[in-house]
Amino acid sequence: MPRDTHAVPRSLPELIRKRAVERPEHPALVVDGITVTYRELRHRAASMGADLRNHGVSRGERVAALSGNRIELADLVLGCAWIGAVVVPLNTALRADSVASALEQAGVQRILVSPEYSFAVTGFDGTVWVMGEQYVPTAGSHPGCEPETLDPLDLAAILFTSGTTGLPRGVRCPHAQFLQWGKGVGASLGLTADDVLYNCLPLFHTNALNTFVQSLWAGSTFVLGQHFSVRNHWHEVRRIGATVDYLLGAMVAMLMNADPSSQDREHSVRVALAPATPTHLIEPFAQRFGVELVDGFGSTETNLVIGTLPGNRRAGYMGMVMSGYEAVVVDNGTAVADGEPGELVVRTTVAGACSQGYLGDPIPEPGSWIQTGDRVIREEGGWFRFVDRIKDVIRRRGENISGAEVEAVLALHPSVSQVAVFPVPSDLAEDDVMATVILRPGRDFDPTSILDFSQIHLPYFALPRYIDVVESLPLTETGKVQKAVLRARGVGSQTWDCEKSEFRARR
Repeated sequence: MPRDTHAVPRSLPELIRKRAVERPEHPALVVDGITVTYRELRHRAASMGADLRNHGVSRGERVAALSGNRIELADLVLGCAWIGAVVVPLNTALRADSVASALEQAGVQRILVSPEYSFAVTGFDGTVWVMGEQYVPTAGSHPGCEPETLDPLDLAAILFTSGTTGLPRGVRCPHAQFLQWGKGVGASLGLTADDVLYNCLPLFHTNALNTFVQSLWAGSTFVLGQHFSVRNHWHEVRRIGATVDYLLGAMVAMLMNADPSSQDREHSVRVALAPATPTHLIEPFAQRFGVELVDGFGSTETNLVIGTLPGNRRAGYMGMVMSGYEAVVVDNGTAVADGEPGELVVRTTVAGACSQGYLGDPIPEPGSWIQTGDRVIREEGGWFRFVDRIKDVIRRRGENISGAEVEAVLALHPSVSQVAVFPVPSDLAEDDVMATVILRPGRDFDPTSILDFSQIHLPYFALPRYIDVVESLPLTETGKVQKAVLRARGVGSQTWDCEKSEFRARR
C-alpha cells in the first residue's frame, strides 16, 4: 500500500520520497557541477541502494567513505539510508593509522574512497572501492529498489568527532536525530522552499551533512561547495544565488579581515548559521555584508538544544532552550545559580533527537543527561552564553581563566586579526597563559601595546605571559583551531615573554 505523503517522515528515505512527490522538478542538490532534482534524488538513492545490495551490503551494515565533496559521496549517503545501511564518512585529514583505528571502531568491512585518498587504506583488509573504477557501487547503474521500512531509532550514520581535544570518537546517529536537525535548525534560520543553502564545509562533518537534511526538510536547494576561500566566497554565493550561508567563527574573522569591496553586499544571502563567532564581529559583519549571523548550541552528540528563532536573537548569546530539550548548568553535578559558570548538561524528550552515544559505550537510556564538556553561563531570563570548553579552561594562581574570554579581548586590539589562547606549563605547577596571534596586514608586533590594552578589560592573572606571532593557525578540516597542536608546540625561541620585558601588570 502506498504511504501517506502527508504524514510526517520518520526516516530519511520517507523524507526523500515525500519531497520527490511534492517537488519533483525542483533542484534538490548541486555538487560537482551536477544539479539533481528531487525526482532524480529519489532515483539516485534507490539506484545506489540497489547497487549496494548487489555488492552484498545488507541492512545495518556499516559502509565507510573517504572523499572530498563529490557526488559519489552524496550518493553513498543516500543509498545507505535507502536500504538501512549505516554510512561512516571519515575525515579526509586522517592518515593510515587513524583511518585504520576508525574503521576498526566502527566495524567497517567496506570503504568507498576517491583516488587521491586511496593511499590511506592500503593496509585495510576489507573491500576497497575506488571511485571511477569498475565494479564500484554507482548511482544509475541499477534501476533501483524500494526503500527499507525503517524505525526512527535505526542508525543512519556514524560520525567521528573532530578530535581537537583528544582522539576522534565515533558517534551513533539515528535517522530521528537527522530529521530533528532539519526541523530545528530550519526553524531557527526561517528556511523556506525557495531558499538556496550554500555550505562549503566537508560532507563528512555534522555541519554540512545536516545542512543537506535541513534543505530536504524545507524542500529547498542545497549547494555543496568544495572548500572555503576568502577570495572567492562572495563570488560563489553570488553565482549560485544563495540565500542562506553556513560559516564558522574563524571563517567570519577571515572574511572581515579581507579588504572591503563595493561588492560586499552584492549577493542574496540574508542569514548565515555561524557558531562560535566572536561577539565583537557580529554587528560589524551584518553592517558590512548585510547578513544576519545566527548562533546556537548543538554537537555531533546532541542536536540544536539551545537556539533562537527569527526576530528573537541576542548578539553574543547562543539562545534559549529549544522545544523538546532540557539544559542545566552544573558544577560537580549540582546546578549553579544564574550568572555562575558551569558545565552544560542537556537531554531531550524527543525519542532519537540526540545520538545513541559513542561506539563502545552502552546505548544511553531515553532521557539520559549528556555532559557536553562546554562551560556556559545561564543568565536571568533563560539566555545562555558560551564561556569555553572545559578542557580549555586555564588554571593560574588559583583562578580559573576562560581562554575564550581572553581571546575575545585580544581580538579587539587593532593589530590583532586572529588569536588563540591556551595553557602552557608554569614553573609554579599550574598554568601560564599563552596567546598565538595573527597580525592584521601592515601592522607591527607590539606586545606591550597588546597587554596595555588587555589589562583594561582583564584581571592581571588572565593576561598572557607568552605571545607568539604566526602566519596561520592550525585548523581542523572543519575550521576549528587545533589547540592541542599549539600546546604541543609550546614556548619557542621567538616567543615573547612578558616576565622578561619591562611590562608590569596593574594589580
